[in-house]
Amino acid sequence: MTHLSLAREAIPVASALDAPSDSEAARTGIPSRRRYLILMGEVGKIFGDHDEATLRQLREVSREAEHVALMADGHLGYIMPIGGVAAYRDKVSVAGVGFDIACGNAAIRTDIVLSDDLNLTALADEISELLSFGIGRSNRASDAPTEHPLFESEAWEAVPASHREELRERARDQLGTVGSGNHYVDVLADEQNRLWIGVHFGSRGLGHTIASNFMALAQGRKWGERVREAPSLLLLSDELGAAYWQLMNLAGEYAYVGREWVARKVLRLMGGTEEELVHNHHNFAWREEHFGEELIVVRKGATPAFPGQKGFVGGSMGDDSVILQGATEVTEEQRQALFSTVHGAGRVMSRTEAAGKWDRRRRVRRKPGRITPEMMNRWLERKGVILRGGGLDEAPQAYRRLKDVLKQQGATIEVLHTLRPLVVVMAGANEFDPYKD
Repeated sequence: MTHLSLAREAIPVASALDAPSDSEAARTGIPSRRRYLILMGEVGKIFGDHDEATLRQLREVSREAEHVALMADGHLGYIMPIGGVAAYRDKVSVAGVGFDIACGNAAIRTDIVLSDDLNLTALADEISELLSFGIGRSNRASDAPTEHPLFESEAWEAVPASHREELRERARDQLGTVGSGNHYVDVLADEQNRLWIGVHFGSRGLGHTIASNFMALAQGRKWGERVREAPSLLLLSDELGAAYWQLMNLAGEYAYVGREWVARKVLRLMGGTEEELVHNHHNFAWREEHFGEELIVVRKGATPAFPGQKGFVGGSMGDDSVILQGATEVTEEQRQALFSTVHGAGRVMSRTEAAGKWDRRRRVRRKPGRITPEMMNRWLERKGVILRGGGLDEAPQAYRRLKDVLKQQGATIEVLHTLRPLVVVMAGANEFDPYKD
């Protein structure tokens, strides 16, 4: 956990005497001191070990940000690495927040204690049947919160009138659906055998639409036009940046409502009482004070972890999860991490590397991956996990071990509870995930 070193990228060697002049800063648009640090390979705080592509991506982000950090679960993302944190002055990065705006984790501690009387197999089936998993699904539950006040928020005015009602109704239809990819509903047990419900998903099609279209608008295109991913830094003092900020926060409220509705739906199914709720976004931007000034902090696959702030961090489908908090005795490492920590275990294989290539039209595998169904099933059987849905791209072998990742975060966090998975429910195998983060 050293202060960042990117020396393996063959960055030009400089000395203190070579620090760029003010005239060079004017030419490059990068403040002299920060450009000097970039040349020296000193960008920000890095936890754990990462490949060159991920580190290179962080360095690119640092050219515009005031401060950056990378958590131990980091890996290559779109424009900004997953596990990355970047702080800006009055700017927000659309690509940094990502396509699945406000993706996050929520966990409820119940009053139920694990016992032999609990039929976990039946519970897994009921969760799978009760909730909507998969791409573009509508919520099939009659009590979904489709009349929530968020649908009357003034923030909707930031969507062009010709697209507003269509987006609002699609969002209303999807509220409380879980989606696919690495999104899940889990039932877990802590060290006292108390049962927890854990969920992981974001703002669904609403967030994806907001991100895609503001990326287009930032490039001078129209709402509805498709463009290539770009950093898309927006000044919050400008009309476009202010509109994005409004809609990002709307998507954040939408994601919070959806996760809590899903978790409480499962709680009612189990017949339990809620004793504690731990809930965080990990793809979002916040106004925060760091190093004596107000900054916009973008966390892309990173959990806020201020002193005493709790977070639920999930492992893979066959690994433990944790309830943690930011260390209560503040350290310099915490400050350099912008009071952030991991959001999961972090991938070590891409989806294609793990599961192989698929012909989605014909639903056949064109090329095998490194993980077989037998490998995944053996792992889950050893761990005692009942799985519904899920695919090889989400197999435990495709991820780091969470305990190793947490260890690399050092004294910046404190683990309060370790949760072992009992039931994991996800979308079916081979569901295409349009959310690119």
